[in-house]
Amino acid sequence: GNTIRAFVAFIPADSCQNYVARDLREMPLDRMVDLSGSQLRRFPVHVCSFQELVKLYLSDNRLNSLPPELGQLQNLQILALDFNNFKALPQVVCTLKQLCILYLGNNKLCDLPRELSLLQNLRTLWVEANYLTKLPEVVCELSLLKTLHAGSNALRLLPGQLQRLRELRTIWLSGNLLTDFPPVLLHMPFLEIIDVDRNSIRYFPSLAHLSSLKLVIYDHNPCRNAPKVAKGVRRVGRWAEETPEPDPRKARRYALAREESQEAQLPALPPLPPTNS
Repeated sequence: GNTIRAFVAFIPADSCQNYVARDLREMPLDRMVDLSGSQLRRFPVHVCSFQELVKLYLSDNRLNSLPPELGQLQNLQILALDFNNFKALPQVVCTLKQLCILYLGNNKLCDLPRELSLLQNLRTLWVEANYLTKLPEVVCELSLLKTLHAGSNALRLLPGQLQRLRELRTIWLSGNLLTDFPPVLLHMPFLEIIDVDRNSIRYFPSLAHLSSLKLVIYDHNPCRNAPKVAKGVRRVGRWAEETPEPDPRKARRYALAREESQEAQLPALPPLPPTNS
C-alpha cells in the first residue's frame, strides 16, 4: 500500500508518478486536489484535465519543474508549491491569471520572472525561506497584493517602488539581513502589520504616523529603542510595554550588554542625545 506508493514516487517516469495519484480519475467535487507530501518528482499530467480546478496543493514534494499542460487550469485560484526543489519559478505558473494565492516558500529561488506581473489577481504571495538577496521588483507590480511573506531570505533593503502597492496590508520580513528599518515602509500608511523580527536593525524611526498600523513585531534586533506607535497599536519586542519610548539610560545599558555578550564585532553605536533628569 503506502510503502509501494512511496517507493514508486522515487521513479520519475510519468506512469509511476501517475500511479501515486491514481485515485484522481475525475474532477473532485470540491474542485481541489491535494498531493502534498506525496514525494512527487514529476507532476501527474492527467490532473491538468480537471479544467475547473480551483485549488491545487503540491507542497512538500521533490518537484523542480512543471509541465506546460498546467496552463490548462485557467480557473486555478490557489497554488501551493512550497517545500519543493524549484530553483526558478516555472513560466507556466505566470499564465494562471486567476491565481489569488501563491505559495513559493522553502524552495531555492534566487529571483522571480518578469512574467509574474501578469498575475494581476494575486492577493497573497509567500516567498519565505528562499535564496533572495533582494526583493524582486516585479513584486511591486502586483497591484492587488494584500499580504507579502518574504521572511528567512537574505534581504538587505526593499525597493522604493514597493509603495505602489496601495492594497498591501501585511508584510513579513523576519529573519533577513536588514540593518535599517526599510524607509519605504514609512511611506505606506495603509500597512496594518509589519514584522521585522530577527534582523540586525539598531534604531527604529517613529511609526506613529502610520494611521492603519495595528501590529509591529521587532523582537530579536540589536536595537536601542522601541518604535514609537500611535495609541492602540500593539508592539512585540523589547520595551514594548513602555510608552512612548524606553528610558534612554536603560536603552544604553541594554545595547552595551548586547555588545559584550556577542562574539561577533559590531560597529560602534552612535551617541545618544542627553536627557533631562
